[in-house]
Amino acid sequence: MVTIQMEYEGDLHCRAVHGPSGTALATDAPKDNQGRGESFSPTDLVATALGTCMLTTMAIMARTLNVEIAGAKATVEKEMTPAPRRIGSLATTVHMPTALDADTQLKLERAAHTCPVLRSLHPDVNAPITFIWG
Repeated sequence: MVTIQMEYEGDLHCRAVHGPSGTALATDAPKDNQGRGESFSPTDLVATALGTCMLTTMAIMARTLNVEIAGAKATVEKEMTPAPRRIGSLATTVHMPTALDADTQLKLERAAHTCPVLRSLHPDVNAPITFIWG
């Protein structure tokens, strides 16, 4: 179990501290929802969690396959729905630094599709993934 402590600091800003490491991050409400957009919004963190989870899950599989994927990148485009306000879409593009054989690419793509964050999203959230190899 991991504990994360959050504190509301006022003016729509929060601070979160990761218990095991002590690493802190800040959030702000987005400009389109009364904030100043000075940091990640809570829904931005969901998008960030998705992209980094996919890359991490792929990297774990890559270790198993004895393949190096350093330099892999993910871009997540988050779209909100207005009513009710929620995440409507998290479209992810994964850019892999080199093309690999078809079997290895398939295993790595399957790993991305099984990342815990993707599996935790509500089914109403559209979450397409595009892979670009090499």
